[in-house]
Amino acid sequence: MSLDLYCVMGNPVEHSKSPWIHARFAELTGQTLHYGKRQIALDGFAGAVHAFIAEGGRGCNITVPFKFEAAALATQTSARATLAQASNILSFKDGAILADNTDGAGLVNDIQRNAGLDLSGRQVLLIGAGGAAAGVLGPLLQARPARITVANRTVSKAATLVTRHAALALLQNTELSAQDLQGLQGNFDVVINASASSLSGAGVPVAASTLKPGALAYDMMYGPTAQGFMTWAHEHGASPRDGLGMLVEQAAEAFLIWRGVLPPSQQVLTELRALMV
Repeated sequence: MSLDLYCVMGNPVEHSKSPWIHARFAELTGQTLHYGKRQIALDGFAGAVHAFIAEGGRGCNITVPFKFEAAALATQTSARATLAQASNILSFKDGAILADNTDGAGLVNDIQRNAGLDLSGRQVLLIGAGGAAAGVLGPLLQARPARITVANRTVSKAATLVTRHAALALLQNTELSAQDLQGLQGNFDVVINASASSLSGAGVPVAASTLKPGALAYDMMYGPTAQGFMTWAHEHGASPRDGLGMLVEQAAEAFLIWRGVLPPSQQVLTELRALMV
């Protein structure tokens, strides 16, 4: 009997911890599957997806820079992927390509459950307006913070993201606005870096004045890539957290979609952090 096939697709993808995470999920839940990783040429995403389907692939995680392409490629799109216009998970069934986005659920679960911070009523800064920010804004709004400010170097991109989420913000009674990173005003309980600054080694894109005393400063990157942001947060009295928990929690949501079983994400996060020390 052939194994059910899954993978992560991206460029670069060699560093990905997703194969280890999903293998551990499978082991702990008694599921039988094979999960690999595939580095995809920048102009070859659609072809790679169709080739994987032809090999019998059941689903894949999507990482940078293909999240917008994944949503556009799908024949069916979940409500949260539609709102984000970006997808980090594809499922293949009966000739259909189903797109979803578990990034936001992963982020919110990590902040609220693993870090123990209730987002309700908080002042939140979301840095960036690309695929990473788009994927998490909806679930952040559903956690009912008092205010979310989306800040980006190109403020028009942040404004577009805010406009798309305006109805949800109104429903959640959350103030939602866009600002230019250069003229950013205010300070925040939670500062989330969804920009590519850590990935590119460009330094922290905001001033320390954005941090309220004891604020949670969260970088979606993890490992050495996030270290500059983490050090900056610690030096300015914030509580630093990297995106490893988000990675595990979004993977758990994907595993639930694919296999119908919710794996023990907190145990796997603890084990993964220990391996990375």
